[in-house]
Amino acid sequence: MLALVAGRGTLPNLVAQAAAPDVVVCALQDQSPYTLRVDLTFRLETLGSFLLQLGQRGVTEVCFCGAIDRPQLIPERLDDETKPLVPVLIDALGKGDDGALRAVISLFEKTGFNVRGAHELTPKVLLQAGTPTTRKQRPYHEDDAKLAWQTIAEMGRLDLGQACIVRKGKVLAREDESGTDSMLAANALAWVDHPGLWRDNTDELTVEAVAWCQRLRAENHHAPGAGSVLCKAPKPDQDRRADLPTIGSDTAVSAALAGCDGFVFQELSVIVLEDARVVALLDAMDMFLWVRAP
Repeated sequence: MLALVAGRGTLPNLVAQAAAPDVVVCALQDQSPYTLRVDLTFRLETLGSFLLQLGQRGVTEVCFCGAIDRPQLIPERLDDETKPLVPVLIDALGKGDDGALRAVISLFEKTGFNVRGAHELTPKVLLQAGTPTTRKQRPYHEDDAKLAWQTIAEMGRLDLGQACIVRKGKVLAREDESGTDSMLAANALAWVDHPGLWRDNTDELTVEAVAWCQRLRAENHHAPGAGSVLCKAPKPDQDRRADLPTIGSDTAVSAALAGCDGFVFQELSVIVLEDARVVALLDAMDMFLWVRAP
C-alpha cells in the first residue's frame, strides 16, 4: 500500500492513477491537491499520529509529490505522538528545501516506510536526450547551457533554487523560494491571464490556441529575457525522491512571456508533465525543448 502525500499540480494525479487502487491520498491541512479526493489530512503538529495511522492502514511505501507551502510549527497544537519529533521538525524547518526534505524522508524511513520518488512510479515523466520540438537549439545556446549548469550548481550548494535564465553569457535571473513562475514573471514585460485553450481531452492544440500562442510570442519579443534559455536542474547530490524540478504547460507559457527561446535540461533529471502538450505549445510559440545527454 502506498501513501501519496500530495500537493498542488497535476503530478499527484498521475502518481495516484499509476498506484491505484492500492493508494491512500494524504495532504497537509489547507494544502490539498486540486482534484484528488483526500483520504487522510494531517498537520505538522500531528505528524506522529499521522505516521501511526499510515501503519494501521497497512501502508509500506510513501511518495511525496506536488507543490506545498512550507508549514509553520505551532507548539500549542502539538499532540503527544508528535512531541518527541519536535527537534527533528525544528531542524528541518530551519533548512532549505532539499535539507528539509532530506530530514522528512529520513524520519519516514526510520519509522519503517520505503520512500519512493514520483518518477519511479511514473517513469514516462522523465525525458530521454533529444530535442522533440520543431525548433532546435543553436550553437550559442550550448555556452549558455554550460553557464546555467554552473550557476545552478552554485545555487544548489547553498540550497537556494533549481532554475535560472541565461542569455548570451549573462545570468539574467536565479530562482528563489518563490519559484520558477515568479522568476519568469519578473522578466516579462507584462503578465496576462492565458485562456488555457490547450486544456481539452487531447494533446492537440485548437486553431484558436495556436493563434493565441503565436500572438503571445510576438507581443513579448522585447521582454527583458528575449532570446534567453530557461535551465532547470536538480541540486548537486539532491535526494531525487522528492522535489525534482518540474515543467508543464503553464511553465511554457510563462517562459514565452519572458521572451525565452526555450528550455534546456539534462535527460532523466526534470519532470515534464503532459510532455506532448508542452511540445505542442512550444512548437506553436516557435520555442525549443532541449534535453541534453549528460
